[in-house]
This record gives sequence, C-alpha cells and structure tokens, in this order.
Amino acid sequence: MGLGTACPSSPLGSVYPGRFGWLPRIFVEVKAMLTVITYDVNTEDPAGRRRLRKVARHCVNYGQRVQNSVFECVADAATMAKIKSELTKLIDPEKDSLRFYYLGNNYGSKIEHVGAKESYDAEGFLAL
Repeated sequence: MGLGTACPSSPLGSVYPGRFGWLPRIFVEVKAMLTVITYDVNTEDPAGRRRLRKVARHCVNYGQRVQNSVFECVADAATMAKIKSELTKLIDPEKDSLRFYYLGNNYGSKIEHVGAKESYDAEGFLAL
C-alpha cells in the first residue's frame, strides 16, 4: 500500500502501512465553502477578448454561472487557492479585475434570489 492508502482490515483509529512505516489513521473532514467569483475583463482589443474567454472557461470548470461574469463555486480552501492562482495568471492586472467573496460553509441563509433564472442547489445532484 502506498502513502495515504487505508488498510480496509484495520479498525477505526488504528494504524496502516504507509510509505514511511506504520502511520496512525487520521480522518479529516474537509469543509466545502461557497465562494462567489466575479470578473471584469477589458475587451477593447483582441487580447482582452481572449482573456475573457479563458477566464470564463476556467470558471465553468469549477462553478456554476449565475450571471454574466459571476460564478458560484463550492470548494474547499485548497481548491479555492488553486482557482485563485490560476485565474490571477490569466488576467492582465493593469486592465482586468477579479473579486472573490468567501461566504463560508453556512451560506444557505446568506443567498436570496429574486427574478428570472431559477436558483439552483450548489451541492445538489448534477446530471451530465
């Protein structure tokens, strides 16, 4: 067994063979949080239009578009740090902007929807 593999025959809280010998089995619950990502990309030139498409495509990979240039992403802190880093590399900070609103993991009561485009359950079933 490699690093991080659980030994199925071991009881809860016991040890398992890892890369560096026998290690205690530790269970960590990773909490997902809702983050709203907004962007404003300057599209006055062809390079800006390319950046806009790249940013939008990248956001679609991680979240749900709720309005033009607004995405809701449910992810843990490590994934959000990765997304932020990747998006920051795609924009021109002299012309474009990104905003991240961290709503945490108890976001259900923090969102109110009025009007067209029905709301969705960010952690619900997704059919592909």
